[in-house]
Amino acid sequence: MSNPAPSHLAPSASPISYDDSRRATALLGQISRVFDQRIVGQAPLRTALVSSLLAGGHVLLESVPGLAKTTAAQTLASAVGGSFHRIQCTPDLMPNDIIGTQIYNYATGEFATQLGPVHANLVLLDEINRSSAKTQSAMLEAMQEKQTSIGGEVFKLPRPFMVLATQNPIEEEGTYVLPEAQMDRFLMKEVLTYPAPDEEVDILERINSGSMTAPLTAQPISLPDLEFLQSLVEKVYVDTAIKQYIVAIINTTRGGGPRPLPNLNQHVRVGASPRGGIALMRIAQALAVQAGRSYVVPDDVKALRHSILRHRIVRTYDALANNVAPESLIDAVYAAVPSP
Repeated sequence: MSNPAPSHLAPSASPISYDDSRRATALLGQISRVFDQRIVGQAPLRTALVSSLLAGGHVLLESVPGLAKTTAAQTLASAVGGSFHRIQCTPDLMPNDIIGTQIYNYATGEFATQLGPVHANLVLLDEINRSSAKTQSAMLEAMQEKQTSIGGEVFKLPRPFMVLATQNPIEEEGTYVLPEAQMDRFLMKEVLTYPAPDEEVDILERINSGSMTAPLTAQPISLPDLEFLQSLVEKVYVDTAIKQYIVAIINTTRGGGPRPLPNLNQHVRVGASPRGGIALMRIAQALAVQAGRSYVVPDDVKALRHSILRHRIVRTYDALANNVAPESLIDAVYAAVPSP
């Protein structure tokens, strides 16, 4: 972080020991090295993916084709030594294809349960908006409940469990738009942009030399390592002033807050839900761990504001017609709320 950390937001005694902090830095370095080998640039995407992983949330990735959404998801799985399944969504994909089903065994005369691909540590849902509403709801239920029900029997999903869903915004035909209420279940929505020309040259160089497909030399972290990092995130101290700041931001998106934005209702139909506030706090804690801090500062709450709030603010028809970007509305909200 560039700004000096406000000391009044720090706890009297650090909730995270020096040894734990050093171990976390080493593990995050391992994750970073895996990304360096597979992904060129895309720094905001890396930060979003790692922060969501540490915070135990799910991510929605949106971009035009070919911007390494699938590669990024597979790289994240490679960085964490967990199981990885990819589900390619199509209109005829059924809930059973994702969750699993019961198969009748003629030899024994009994049903055997076959678990579906959602039973993995990291699940990539490619083009989620291509699957039907019924399949989307089955997936979102698994995300929320961390379990599936097959033939009346409940099966817990492995821990840790993270879903990376991708959607392509340019194709309308044969797609089912995710309802706003279901979008809210994603901790973050990351919108990818085209790489810079020099980064694109680097991509061609790497493909030409074969380094993109070469076996990973960087050592992945283990699942117990990841659970350690996630437990550390929960320990990060969040001062009451920071919590009040987050609540003020969320309330300002709803037309309230300490300094309500005039005419906000012309652009925003529905503001962020309490899930938005929880997401801001969790991601701020994850960013603090990545910065080697044991407490949250206002910059942590600001850093990934677009990714956390862009899919939680429902714009009015006027705002959509006039191309008012959700990011500009989020910036206006942050500018109106005084920082602690």
